[in-house]
Amino acid sequence: MTAVDALAPGAPLTVVLAQPRGFCAGVVRAIDIVERALEREGAPVYVRHEIVHNRHVVDKLKRKGAVFVDDLAEVPEGALTIFSAHGVARQVQADAEARGLPVLDATCPLVTKVHNQGRRYARSGRTLVLIGHAGHAEVIGTMGQVDAPMHLVSTAADVAALPLADAEPIAYVTQTTLSVDDTRHVIAALERRFADVVGPDVSEICYATQNRQTAVRDLARVSDLLIVVGAQNSSNSSRLREIGDEMGVPSYLVDDGAGVDSAWLDGVATVGITAGASAPDELVEDVIAALRHLRRVEVSTLDGVVENVEFSLPPELRYPRLHAAAE
Repeated sequence: MTAVDALAPGAPLTVVLAQPRGFCAGVVRAIDIVERALEREGAPVYVRHEIVHNRHVVDKLKRKGAVFVDDLAEVPEGALTIFSAHGVARQVQADAEARGLPVLDATCPLVTKVHNQGRRYARSGRTLVLIGHAGHAEVIGTMGQVDAPMHLVSTAADVAALPLADAEPIAYVTQTTLSVDDTRHVIAALERRFADVVGPDVSEICYATQNRQTAVRDLARVSDLLIVVGAQNSSNSSRLREIGDEMGVPSYLVDDGAGVDSAWLDGVATVGITAGASAPDELVEDVIAALRHLRRVEVSTLDGVVENVEFSLPPELRYPRLHAAAE
C-alpha cells in the first residue's frame, strides 16, 4: 500500500490507545463510595459538588439515586451526605457537623495529603503558596483546609506579583491535577524570587496526573491526530489536550463518541486516544465505535505504566447501615 493509499477515505485507520488512561485510583474510590452508600442506605444520598468532573459518571449515579448539590443548605435534615473527590473546606465540614448530617468523605487521599502538607508548612511558620487554578473545586477546598493565609498562583507572573518580602520563608503545595511539568516554571519563579523555599518532593506529586501526561507525550509522537476523552470542565483532561497541541498534533477534547468530527480524519492514518482521570473506559470505546462508523479501524495499545494503586474505602462502609438509628 502506498502512502497515498494509506490516507484514502476507505483505508484502515490505526487507533493507538495511551497507557495509562482514564480512571485513577482516587476517582474509582469516590465512585465506589457513592455506589456502596446507595446499596447500603438506599436512595437518595446527597453529594456535595460533582463527585468527579464527568457528566456521564454523574448522570449514571443520578439514575441510581444520587442527588448532587452545590450547597449543604440543599441537603435535607439527616440525609446521608458525601463530599466529592476534590475535597471541601473545613467550614463545609463544620457546617455538616453542626447540622448533624451523616457524612462520607470521598476526598482523594492524594488531595488530603496536600491538605496535610499545607498544615505542616503553616505550623512551621512559613507563608503558603498554592500552585493551582482559581475557581477549581480542589483549590477552593485546599485553601479552606489550612488555618493560615494562602496565596494562589498559576504563572510566573503571579509569583512576581505576590505581595511578600523576598526574604519571606515560603512553602508551596500544588493542585493534584497539575504535573511536575505543569508546575516547574512556577516553582522556578518562586526559587528565583525567594531565598527560602520548600515544597513537596517530585515523588509526592499525584502519580496519575504525571503518568497520563507522560503517556500522552508518547502517544503524540506516533499519532497524526489526538483525541482526549473527558469533560470540558476537567482540568486534567484539558491539560492532556494542550500537551498534544504543544507537540504539534491536532488535538481535541470530547465527552464521548458524539463529539467526533469526520473532518478531523482527512489525511489522517493514525489516531491516538487517551482519557482524563475521571473518564470511564466505556467512553473510550464509544469514541472508537464512532470512528468505526467512518473508517475501518485497527486498535492497539501503546506500552506504558500499568497502575495498580488502590485506595481503601472509609471505615463506615464496613457496616450495613450508617444512620439506621435515625429511621
